[in-house]
Amino acid sequence: MKKIVIDARESGTSTGRYIDMLIENLYVLKPAFDVVVLTKSHRIEHFNKVAPKFTVIKSRYKEFGFGEQLGLAWQLYRLKPDLVHFGMVQQPVLYMGKSITTIHDLTTTRFRNPSKNRLIFWIKQQVYKWVIRVSLRKATHVITPTEFVKDDVAKFAHINSRKITATYEAADIFDQKPEPIPGLEDKDFIMFNGRPLPHKNLRRLIRSFVLVREKYPNLLLVIAGKKDASYKSYVALVKELGLEESVLFTDFIPDGQLRWAMEHTKAYVYPSLSEGFGLPGLEAMLYGAPLISSNATCLPEVYGDAAEYIDPFSEEDIAKKIKKVLASEKRQKELVAAGKKQVKKYSWKKMAEQTLAIYQNALEKK
Repeated sequence: MKKIVIDARESGTSTGRYIDMLIENLYVLKPAFDVVVLTKSHRIEHFNKVAPKFTVIKSRYKEFGFGEQLGLAWQLYRLKPDLVHFGMVQQPVLYMGKSITTIHDLTTTRFRNPSKNRLIFWIKQQVYKWVIRVSLRKATHVITPTEFVKDDVAKFAHINSRKITATYEAADIFDQKPEPIPGLEDKDFIMFNGRPLPHKNLRRLIRSFVLVREKYPNLLLVIAGKKDASYKSYVALVKELGLEESVLFTDFIPDGQLRWAMEHTKAYVYPSLSEGFGLPGLEAMLYGAPLISSNATCLPEVYGDAAEYIDPFSEEDIAKKIKKVLASEKRQKELVAAGKKQVKKYSWKKMAEQTLAIYQNALEKK
């Protein structure tokens, strides 16, 4: 029987959601080969529960580390798989066995993290670009989450687009019941959820909110998501603009509170400059939030006609579209109805079925 190893070292993280759902849904499909899951020690119990007949093995090699290049390569060679599926491009370039690589986007190659040392980050960025090109060129097949990323990756790595397949991801109902965020129960607010990284474009969103409040002075802007090293710069901007009482940074909130917020927000605003799929917008649709989205990269492909689109580089346009949606109950209902319809187009089961077909085709290749 053929053996396939799936690299699930990212399991349990936001990025690792893809590989978690792939393995869970792949198990239900009962693939006709042995599946070995490589993951970190704290996720072994999880995979033993959702995929008890798959073999789960600990891999202690961290992403982007020297050990990944040597130790993980050696671990894979010892397992003697017929195919390896790397759920990310962070992988040992010295592993030359048959492989499939999933790449979610090229955002990290194009945006710098201001909280990191500029020179060190630039050096790491160049190494990352090199690893991407090597990994994708040596892969038997490449998987992306959208057609946009497929075309983007083909150009970046100089590979034939026929070697790449887009398999759409999906949004899931949260396990936790909705629970109000303290202090917001009787407030009108718009919201964003995610890490405050530069490409999320929060500085323009915050500045545009000044214009929105000219018409809606009692409206709040809720920015949910774990605070990182760049958080202080956003707090400083809010203070500079005199928005201390109008912008709420929640830090990390549990799924129950996030669900409640999306169910009660006047609009979910997603002004990102670069995405590979845009899962937060789909989650907002799932819970009935009118979606206002950037028109950048893959987002129109994923959201279709279920979003009010903004020019993410224009604070005036961001404010204009927010006010447009807030002013029209009819438009809000249109977006909510379109969102409920759009989110049904995506399924983790379908993604797993497509991936299984990719495995089978790769195994047949000499």
